[in-house]
Amino acid sequence: MSGFRTLDDLAAVAGKRVLVRVDLNVPMKNGKVTDATRIERIVPTIRELSDKGAKVILLAHFGRPKGKPSEEFSLAPVADATSAVVGKEVRFAADCIGDAASKAIAAMSDGKVLLLENTRFHAGEEANDPEFTRALAANGDIYVNDAFSAAHRAHASTEGLAHLLPAYAGRSMQAELEALEKGLGNPVRPVLAIVGGAKVSTKIDLLMNLVKKVDALVIGGGMANTFLAARGTAVGKSLAEHDLADTAKQIMIEAASSGCAIVLPSDSVVAREFKSGADNETVSVDSVPANAMILDVGPDTVKTVIEWIDRAKTLVWNGPLGAFEIEPFDDATVSAARHAARRTRESALVSVAGGGDTVAALNHAGVADDFTYVSTAGGAFLEWMEGKPLPGVDALAK
Repeated sequence: MSGFRTLDDLAAVAGKRVLVRVDLNVPMKNGKVTDATRIERIVPTIRELSDKGAKVILLAHFGRPKGKPSEEFSLAPVADATSAVVGKEVRFAADCIGDAASKAIAAMSDGKVLLLENTRFHAGEEANDPEFTRALAANGDIYVNDAFSAAHRAHASTEGLAHLLPAYAGRSMQAELEALEKGLGNPVRPVLAIVGGAKVSTKIDLLMNLVKKVDALVIGGGMANTFLAARGTAVGKSLAEHDLADTAKQIMIEAASSGCAIVLPSDSVVAREFKSGADNETVSVDSVPANAMILDVGPDTVKTVIEWIDRAKTLVWNGPLGAFEIEPFDDATVSAARHAARRTRESALVSVAGGGDTVAALNHAGVADDFTYVSTAGGAFLEWMEGKPLPGVDALAK
């Protein structure tokens, strides 16, 4: 990863105060962390720096406290969860700047880990205010960004600090950037993208960017209905954005001019009710009953998707093919995901996936660990797929 400074470029850190921006915006219930995935991702960076004798000072945000302290959004309960996952004591300071932070840092010995309070308790964080950024920088000698999920925000702790201190990518950030480079930056071709989800309107920029970069684009979920309707196909009571017909047509025109094949459903699983176990039938997309809704792509379409996966050397996946949360409308997503996972295990495919629904769908299929890389970054992953600059990443460039 020659374009970015990583921990491999970092000289001796023993005794240095290393500010590490991490993502601890984890789900909580009754004061307990319910999913520690994001904490698990930052363990390698914390342990490596700690084992080398650095004073590891964690910076993070939690929720949307709107620039002022709030007990509801305190990171204090997350410190205990982080300790448990990292396997080292993680102490907590009641502020990220000022006396509370400086005194806690001064009391640290080499190799210790400290979590500072929510950076968003200060309005200067999201404003990327120079004065606030300098106050953060006063607590460190080195800056490490290990929060790709926040890299699309030009905030003080995600972008500003990189201009005031020697800046490096942590191991989680590095892994993400290397995976994304394999996905779209410099992929092995042919490249297949699978994009699903409910609405075209939320992914217009994504689709416009992808058709210029991939060899084939599979469109599923409710989004596919909009494309089918734009093509003149009746989709019954299915979710579809009929007002975006012209947009869908333009995307298809762009794809044709770029040599990107658009793969739309040829058959669909339809039902009259949106509920688990609802009576359903498989029909051609040209024969959707007027009183039915499309809830999944059909077996012929799944066969086509699998054939495209077999042709591909690289797969980028964002969004399910159907209403995977409700059985039996998870069949297509599960079948395609398991086939992609098998190809990945056989070293025949580089598979990169991301987005909240995508992660949930791959977990549902039991294959998230089999993909080459699954991003938990959400918005940052989507903006990367859209081809937009990521300020927190750009600030780390050599």
